[in-house]
Amino acid sequence: MSMVSSSSSLPVFPQDAKPNSNFTRQIAAFHPSIWGDYFLSNDSSFHDQAGKFKESIVNDVGGMLSLYEASQLRFHGEEILEEAYSFTLIELTKSLTNKLSPFLSGLVHHSIGQALRKGMPRWWVKDLNVSTNFPFVRDRIVEACFWVVGVYYEPQYCLARSILIKVIAMTSIIDDVYDAYGTIDELEIFTNAIERWDISSLVDLPEYMKLCYKALLDIFEETEQELRMQGKEYFVKYSKNEMKRLIQAYLSESRWYHSNHTPTVEEYMEVATVTSTYAMLTTVSFLGMEDTTEEVLIWATSHPKIIEAASILCRLMDDIVGIEFEHERGHVVSSVDCYMKQYNSSRQNAIKELHKLVESAWKDINEECLNPTQVPMKFLMRVLNLARMMDVLYKEQDNYTNSGGVMKDYIKALLVNKVPRQIS
Repeated sequence: MSMVSSSSSLPVFPQDAKPNSNFTRQIAAFHPSIWGDYFLSNDSSFHDQAGKFKESIVNDVGGMLSLYEASQLRFHGEEILEEAYSFTLIELTKSLTNKLSPFLSGLVHHSIGQALRKGMPRWWVKDLNVSTNFPFVRDRIVEACFWVVGVYYEPQYCLARSILIKVIAMTSIIDDVYDAYGTIDELEIFTNAIERWDISSLVDLPEYMKLCYKALLDIFEETEQELRMQGKEYFVKYSKNEMKRLIQAYLSESRWYHSNHTPTVEEYMEVATVTSTYAMLTTVSFLGMEDTTEEVLIWATSHPKIIEAASILCRLMDDIVGIEFEHERGHVVSSVDCYMKQYNSSRQNAIKELHKLVESAWKDINEECLNPTQVPMKFLMRVLNLARMMDVLYKEQDNYTNSGGVMKDYIKALLVNKVPRQIS
């Protein structure tokens, strides 16, 4: 029997399983970010002792970009910033005639054409201030960056990475709102607000949800602005619809939890493959790719076999390694729990059988990659890479939630430590 239906509709809990509106709020004890402001700090100096701009900055295109963007904040009479603006504009324009990397060339082109100061307001992690405004969620922005680099490391996907990292970070917060903090009444209101997708819905939300809701809408609005330059802003509607489907699935799981309902494995997987987030994230991952067409997005949202397989793999691997922690903090039943109850099975046997489904999902992914007939391979690679990241991060434990172990080593190796010029 197929684990997932091709229908986009989601099952609801039985009518006699009424949510308990007197539920006492549970607060998960996630450990804070281990990175602090490591990746957010910058202490650069652009002047020499004589107060002139350093000649060496000409060779530092990244430094010139920072100075150019800073000069956009100048006032009347600010001669130093006027000088900085003229200097960096001239040198950055010259730099485009050199052999810059595609990534750096793209940044320079975009900055000269549309400086950050004069463009749409951008969503940054500091603006959201996760640790203060959402102390009950996982603060994992750095880990999310690592995840996105695993989806596409290639320089030409700079815009795609920028879009995906913001959606992943926001989705992680929303996931914890549904799993770890919100009452059922609050979650019903929030779900309805997402379905309306209208900033006027803010007035109906609890205070802690308002910032979350506005940030989500801002991210998608900014993405529309980015794609408008390519005449593709209407592409975003496909990702919005996938986000709405995800939120509805989150609510279904919350209803199960608040009514102490254990679904069948089939019922569970119908919802939980959606809450794995991989169908939504795959659609979002295509938005910033230059070759994306509407046909590709229609394919991605039609439940193709490879995305369904990646979603199954993601959900089961997450469930298997996270079951102990989820039981401790109070969480909706997992595929392990559902299998044990439905088949009167031991936990060990349930995990063994679910591992078989993970291997089966990998075989489906492999088959689809060998026969890329509906969309080009470059799009299938995003699905494959999302699946790969699950295997890297959820092989032995949930290294996203428990990010102090192997995840920390991976991030340091990729984003912190310098790569040696020679390998002896």
